[in-house]
Amino acid sequence: MTGPTAHAAGEYEYQTHDRSIDRTVTLRQASMERDLGRLHRWLGSDHVKPYWQLDLPLPAFRRTIREKQASDHLTPYIGCLDFVPMSYWECYWAAEDDIANHYDAGPSDQGVHLLIGPEEYLGQGYAFSLLRAVVAMQFRHPGTERVIAEPDARNDRAISVFEQCGFEPRGEFYFEEVEKDALLLVCERDRFESEVLDDATAAPTQGVAADD
Repeated sequence: MTGPTAHAAGEYEYQTHDRSIDRTVTLRQASMERDLGRLHRWLGSDHVKPYWQLDLPLPAFRRTIREKQASDHLTPYIGCLDFVPMSYWECYWAAEDDIANHYDAGPSDQGVHLLIGPEEYLGQGYAFSLLRAVVAMQFRHPGTERVIAEPDARNDRAISVFEQCGFEPRGEFYFEEVEKDALLLVCERDRFESEVLDDATAAPTQGVAADD
């Protein structure tokens, strides 16, 4: 690539122009070759470490990312603004995840994890637009009626963004498999489509179902 606007057609699994921030939001699957270095930096950042606990030496970090890529129920994504990588996302099938031990997961429920990488993107109002695009991508799967999240209960900033995006708190619990106090948040399709996915977001210019 020669610059942030040089990108291959079909490279992105989801692409839309968000009018509320006048930015193009794109999502593509994370690549070991392209993204290992940036993910290692992002997950080692001070604003990320307390919540993700993946501040690992590079060899161990590489193994962790490979395991995520090989997962049969989780897909790692890179989120971009105007085609510049700046966020990391994990979309997963809740019924096949450890979270299913803590709530009554439907077979087509999906879950999401997120982080903003470079500090210059923090506090700029981008997280809501990015999350809205990711959840819209997940609801492209016709069987999915709920998207859930289980952020660290201390992470007030992330919880606020989820709530803006139509997620409702369903109670705190100790998520023993990942050793954290978590808040279960649930986003229902009907509420998302009627209250969140409005004309601030243009129709996707490119996209695939979440399980493709």
